[in-house]
Amino acid sequence: MTVIEELRRLAADILEVDLEELPPEASPETIDSWDSVQHLNLVLAIEEQYGIELDPEQIGGGVTLEDLAEIVESAQGE
Repeated sequence: MTVIEELRRLAADILEVDLEELPPEASPETIDSWDSVQHLNLVLAIEEQYGIELDPEQIGGGVTLEDLAEIVESAQGE
């Protein structure tokens, strides 16, 4: 499974939406349940799942799932 697929599944669980509602370009602007608290929950879950620490500047409000996947891949050295 690719990082983006893993992140989509993780986000679907945290945001309580169907996986089909979360394309790679999904963001807080496109998903109603993706508020600031859920964004923090998603970031914390990503950090825990991948054993990385995300830079606050990288994970600002306008970030998409695709952006998060690229950040994770970069942090993992992929």
